Amino acid sequence: MPDLPARFAHLILAFAPLFVHRSWRYAQVLLIGEILTPGRRTVTSVLRIMGRAQERRFVNVHRILNRAAW
Repeated sequence: MPDLPARFAHLILAFAPLFVHRSWRYAQVLLIGEILTPGRRTVTSVLRIMGRAQERRFVNVHRILNRAAW
C-alpha cells in the first residue's frame, strides 16, 4: 500500500477483511484512487490517477468489481 497518513490508512485498512488477500492489493489501489480522483470516478480514471493505466494487468482491477456479489 502506498504511504498514507495514519488517519487515512486506518480507514482503508478497515475494508481489508472484506477481501481475499489477492484481491485486497487491487482493492487498495481502487480505494486510495477513489479518494484522490477529481470529477467522474471511473475505474479507468482511478487507475490513471494512481499511475497504473499502462500496467499489463490493468484488467485485473476491473475483475474485482465484476466478480463481486453486490
